[in-house]
Amino acid sequence: MADATTASPSMISAASVPDERIPPRRLFAFLIMVFGMFMSILDIQIVSASLNEIQAGLSASSSEVSWVQTSYLIAEVIAIPLSGFLSRAFGTRLLFAISASGFTIASFFCGFASTIEQMIVWRALQGFLGAGMIPTVFASAYTVFPRSKFYIVGPIIGLVATLAPTIGPTVGGYITDLMSWHWLFFINIIPGIGITIGVLILVDFDEPNFKLLEHFDWWGLLFMAGFLGSLEYVLEEGPQYQWLQDTSVAICAAVCLASAIAFFWRVLTAHEPIVDIRTFGDRNFAIGCLISFCVGIGLYGLTYVYPRYLAEIRGYSALMIGETMFVSGVAMFLTAPLVGRLMTKVDMRYLIAFGLCSFALGSYLMTWITREYDFYELLVPQILRGVGMMFAMVPTNTIALGTLAPERVKNASGLFNLTRNLGGAVGLALINQVLNERTDLHISRLHERVNWGNAMAVETLNMFTQRMQGMGDSARMAMKQLSQIVHRQAVVMGFGDAFFMLAVFYVGLSLLVVLMNKPPALAAGGGTGH
Repeated sequence: MADATTASPSMISAASVPDERIPPRRLFAFLIMVFGMFMSILDIQIVSASLNEIQAGLSASSSEVSWVQTSYLIAEVIAIPLSGFLSRAFGTRLLFAISASGFTIASFFCGFASTIEQMIVWRALQGFLGAGMIPTVFASAYTVFPRSKFYIVGPIIGLVATLAPTIGPTVGGYITDLMSWHWLFFINIIPGIGITIGVLILVDFDEPNFKLLEHFDWWGLLFMAGFLGSLEYVLEEGPQYQWLQDTSVAICAAVCLASAIAFFWRVLTAHEPIVDIRTFGDRNFAIGCLISFCVGIGLYGLTYVYPRYLAEIRGYSALMIGETMFVSGVAMFLTAPLVGRLMTKVDMRYLIAFGLCSFALGSYLMTWITREYDFYELLVPQILRGVGMMFAMVPTNTIALGTLAPERVKNASGLFNLTRNLGGAVGLALINQVLNERTDLHISRLHERVNWGNAMAVETLNMFTQRMQGMGDSARMAMKQLSQIVHRQAVVMGFGDAFFMLAVFYVGLSLLVVLMNKPPALAAGGGTGH
């Protein structure tokens, strides 16, 4: 294991904090911020299990209600990279207080929304204002605390970043079932007020630099908003509207391309760029971001696939889906302290590879999925998913951000968190595309096999016909029921294909760790760097 004396000067400067003891006030302030980050990430998925109730309550169409999630995601993706600049300008204390209070106010108005248009506007503001809390916590973890304490703070933020979206459907299902969908938003108000006050009183990590605001790059913000906002729209809407065959998707794709070119030109030429992409020149940070992007695919992709299978094939309610999905959350919670300890003893690159392979194994076990898969069949794959996520995410966070010079961490944290969210958007688009295409393929293949020459198909059809005698056109109703069975089987086979794709992808991704520079060992106590 490498000694910290072999680390580069930037790594040593990042680690050199005079006092190794964490003051209780500072730790408590950090935990308050972590809870704010948890709320912000949780709200991405908390509405996913309750969209039908929100749709009914606001008299919205199915396409309109999907924007309750999409508007939040688009706004959040734009705000996350912006937070690096704002954190340097306003300081951690002021930016976090603004984010927490804005998020709370927007949550209040979301709960009282009476039309879908109002809901979409307030959800966008909720996502934009709340997004600043996420990278600010990551940056604080790796600049405020000494390197020897990373094995404690790393698992805390890694657990929150992965656990919040995983248990989002569970929490949302319980709240909607016990009260109403309005409380998905009202539940944020009391904690949000407490977080805002707590941060204003306790956080003293750094000082603001308001002079930076004189150089705020409005053109850079405009180009970044056009690039990331339109990209998120294309990824969200593309799979269901045949991509560029839809006019709005094609227009947004063109806006995305033009804005991307303008954005990258601007950040490379501006005196004070809104985002410093030169941080990608650090190999560990660049590869860490790539792994974070790919982990985002699985994190958000499977949080989408499992509920969809349980709802469409098993007919589960939102509450039952939440209870089934809770297994992964428990696995993550129990794994986090273990990962923290192992980071002080084992090369973190091996931990990442183990996590990615565990995730791949969990996905591979699901390739044999049938329509009979229930809680116990999903148990081991979900445990492997939770364990794999923690082993992959926590060391990746530490390698990517914990070895950067302190003055680069705030900007880098915004970019790092952006990659995870973009990975989630890309993952959902790819998984939807695979499910659509493979389901259509399996339907056509099954229809070829289910014909009058297939004895089992004829026997099943006759059985259905006999059951429906005296209920009208029994032959036609039997044919319709058989067709539904064929379609359901094709959908299940499509799910199996999606899981197989993820398994192969994550096995390949685990090989990327060999490209990382060996990080210095974390100390489990005492001085830094040993």
